[in-house]
Amino acid sequence: MTPWADGVGGVQANVPIAPLTTYKLGGPAAWLVEVGSDRHLDEVLEAIPQDVDVLVLGRGSNLVVADRGFDGLVMRLVGDFVAIEVAPDGTIHAGGAAALPRVARAAAAAGRCDLEFYAGIPGSVGGAVMMNAGGHGSDTAEHLIAASIVDLRSGARSERTAQELALGYRRSNLRPEQIVTAARFSTTPCSRGAAEARIREITRWRKEHQPGGTFNAGSVFKNPHDDAAGRLIEEAGLKGFRCGGVAVSEMHANFFVADDDASAQDVWDLVSAVRRRVAEATGVWLTPEVRFAGEFDERSGDSTEPETTA
Repeated sequence: MTPWADGVGGVQANVPIAPLTTYKLGGPAAWLVEVGSDRHLDEVLEAIPQDVDVLVLGRGSNLVVADRGFDGLVMRLVGDFVAIEVAPDGTIHAGGAAALPRVARAAAAAGRCDLEFYAGIPGSVGGAVMMNAGGHGSDTAEHLIAASIVDLRSGARSERTAQELALGYRRSNLRPEQIVTAARFSTTPCSRGAAEARIREITRWRKEHQPGGTFNAGSVFKNPHDDAAGRLIEEAGLKGFRCGGVAVSEMHANFFVADDDASAQDVWDLVSAVRRRVAEATGVWLTPEVRFAGEFDERSGDSTEPETTA
C-alpha cells in the first residue's frame, strides 16, 4: 500500500489492467482501488494527492491503456454502484458501474420499454451518461431523468438533469475529473415479451453486422454529421489496413480488431494512420471515440496495405 492511502481499504500496487479492458492490451496501473460505496469513495478521494492522476475504469469497452501502463490511480466502481432497481412508477435507478445490457434486461423483465437499445452497447451507465451513448434510433438523452455526479478533486456532489448535462451526439459537459455514480431513467409500460423480443432483435443485428468474438473496443470514431465513419474508412480503401497486430475489420470498417500478439501502440498507430488517410482521401478528420490512457509514442504509424482478394 502506498503511504498516501494509509487507512483506505482496497488499494493495490502495480496491478495489470489489460484483463479489465475489451482489447486485453496495455501495461499495469501504478495503483488500483475498487470502490463499493459512497462512503468508501469519499475516503479514497480524501486520501488522493492533487498530483496523482486518476483514471476511472468502467467496463473497459472503449479504453486502450499504454504498453507502459498508467502511472496513477485506476478506480473501479463496484458493489453499490452496479445495482439496478425498478421503482413502482417504472423509473430505472442504476449505479454508475451497472452494465448497460443488464439495465435493458432489468427494464424488460419489469414490463418497461424504451431502454432496449442499451442491450447492444457493452458499456456502463456512467459511460453512457458521459458520452450520451445511443444506437438503434435512441440515445441516453431521450430517457435520462438525472445523474449523480462526483468531482474527483473536490469531492463535491451534485445531481444534473439531461438538459443540465448538455447532452449531444456522443458528448456531455462533464469534465474528465467528474464521474457518474448513479442515474435515473424514464420508461413506458409494455409487455415483457415485446421488450425482450426487441432486445433479441438488437442482439441479433449486432452479431450480424459487428465483428463479435474478437478483441476490439467497439466504434473507434464518432460519426461525422450526416455521415458514417465506417463508410468513410471503407471509401478510403482501408478495410484490412493494418498496423502491427491490429487491423481495420473487414466486417465493419469502424471496428479495429486485435490479434493475440498486438500491442496498445499498434492501436494508437492504426487510429493515427486511418485518421490521416481518411482526411487525405475525403477531407474529413475523424474524431476518436476510443480513449487512450498513459504515454504513447507520437509516430505516424507504419502500416501495411490491406490485403486484396481476387
